[in-house]
Amino acid sequence: MIHGDEIPIGSMVPLTGRSANDGREFRNGLILAIDEINERGGILGRRIRPVFFDTVDQTAKEVVRAANTLIHDHNVHAIINGYNIGAQNSEYEPIADAGIIYIHHNTLLQHHDTVMSDPNRYFGCFMGDPSEYWYGQGFIKFISWLRDTGQWKPHNRKIAIISGPKPYSIVIANAMASVSPQFGWELPFTPRIARSMENDWRTVLDEVREHDPAVLAVTQFHAGDLANFQLQFMENPLRCLLYLQYGALHRSFANMVGSKGRGAIVGTVIGLLRDDLGRVFAEKYKTKFGQYSTPEIGCQPYSSMHHYAIAAAVAGGTSPPGGRATNQKIAQNLRELSYRSVSGMIRYHPKWQAVVPYPDATPDPSLGLPHLFYQLRGPEDEPALIAPQPFADAHFTVPPWLMPA
Repeated sequence: MIHGDEIPIGSMVPLTGRSANDGREFRNGLILAIDEINERGGILGRRIRPVFFDTVDQTAKEVVRAANTLIHDHNVHAIINGYNIGAQNSEYEPIADAGIIYIHHNTLLQHHDTVMSDPNRYFGCFMGDPSEYWYGQGFIKFISWLRDTGQWKPHNRKIAIISGPKPYSIVIANAMASVSPQFGWELPFTPRIARSMENDWRTVLDEVREHDPAVLAVTQFHAGDLANFQLQFMENPLRCLLYLQYGALHRSFANMVGSKGRGAIVGTVIGLLRDDLGRVFAEKYKTKFGQYSTPEIGCQPYSSMHHYAIAAAVAGGTSPPGGRATNQKIAQNLRELSYRSVSGMIRYHPKWQAVVPYPDATPDPSLGLPHLFYQLRGPEDEPALIAPQPFADAHFTVPPWLMPA
């Protein structure tokens, strides 16, 4: 039987604006986790109550306002959410002042720098996935693996990179560029930054076409922008392997591009595994939120909420703002108690307080969160998980635009 006062858990999610599709999935994932925890008795007999605040365009002003509102108006014991890309860690200040736990999935290398700059102040700030830097390194290793194992035969060693305008996308693009020569790849030009959120990518594609690359990587992450890109790419496909960043996993992308998305590769440093745990979660998620929901996105706060509940229970309970001693115990438990989630192993680096990635930072799949690569199969089929081993459940296939006529 659940008794006692409820535990308010805050969540800052973009329920409107450009990232609303992701925001709704973040909300869904947290709700499902809280429902499951409450059904099992809550945290030491206390029910959890979610409190959401819309961060709209995820600017620093909006995200800081969300944090302040959740802390001062709702007295939340922790804040757990997906990403808010744009605030650039501004929200860490009111959270550090309150001394509560904050688990996010902003995927920013800047998180490492902030936490390590003052570990005592930012003890409660955790990033539930690896930083965006690992996207770049991991992608180059992935395409090199495809090449070296003979699964794909590039017609040259050129990689063209198109970046979105936000630091997240630029860091990924630059990481790809810096690592490429180590694996025998060449860049015909420095990463091209698409500064306007362009709906017409044809000019950019024409520029790339002049160099005839074997690989084209797009590090913009909004599903709508990527869908426009994919549709325009397919008007006159280049003879290259095509990589799209993260957002192409979203169901809304598949709805917009239909069968024209087939063959594209999508990567994410936090996704959903196809093992027993992942499939049970996906079925439960779609039963609750509909067949066109995206458990590959909702799994982020879902996993972090469960990890927090375990850490809090071992610490003897939770605490509202000002309860620094209790929250320091929870933070210590988050660092020391690894959690096997539906996405893989969540193990925080003791200094970064960000999740360690596999195989990018550790060769042991039991000690890192797998950097997953999917290949899109079609609008009605789930993306095929093609790497890394031992998590892959399918094999790479040559994209249809590269097949002989």
